[in-house]
Amino acid sequence: MKIWLLLGAVNGLLAVAFGAFGAHGLKARAGAAELSAFETGAQYHMYHALALLALAWVASQAPTSLTTAAGWGFSIGILLFSGSLYYLGITGSRSLVLVTPIGGVAFLIGWLCLAVAAYRLD
Repeated sequence: MKIWLLLGAVNGLLAVAFGAFGAHGLKARAGAAELSAFETGAQYHMYHALALLALAWVASQAPTSLTTAAGWGFSIGILLFSGSLYYLGITGSRSLVLVTPIGGVAFLIGWLCLAVAAYRLD
């Protein structure tokens, strides 16, 4: 449980920092498409930082392999989905664009595992 709480808090901090960078530091340098991609990455980063915090609570009630899988799904999703969109926004390079949907699938797996774990709570 502690790992998911820690990762949720750290990723919340990072999502706010990246969001601020996108809103203030990147706005003048990036095109509209790149800025939009970056902002999407920051939004999903924050959503899944909050999901990790919710997961920490579920894991505190009933730690299972499902809660572990959900945590790794959210974490991998943040890295691949948000990370690839941050990269696109900062560099303008589309070289990691094929990684983005893999991160999206990791998010979906995380949500499915969290839903099943929550359903199994007493």
